[in-house]
Amino acid sequence: MRKNKKLTLKKAIIVFASMYVGYILVSTQITMIKLKKEMEVKQQELSKQQDKNQKLQDEVMKMTDSPNEYYERLARERLGLVKDGETPVIQNK
Repeated sequence: MRKNKKLTLKKAIIVFASMYVGYILVSTQITMIKLKKEMEVKQQELSKQQDKNQKLQDEVMKMTDSPNEYYERLARERLGLVKDGETPVIQNK
């Protein structure tokens, strides 16, 4: 009878330890999946910011290479200014 109790206790400990290890493995996998998804979102945000940064750097280069042309384009786009002899075109948005 005593031998049976020892076997049962050992089996119970083994089952408990196996369940605990299984729980840890599953929770780790869930955490890794969540982190992977978050990393993908952050990578997309990084890519968007890098594109935006590149556009701004291009804009700075245009401004420093030919500032008169840059200011003229800004005046045309933002203020709607035209040169002498040009006909302004108004677009409905």
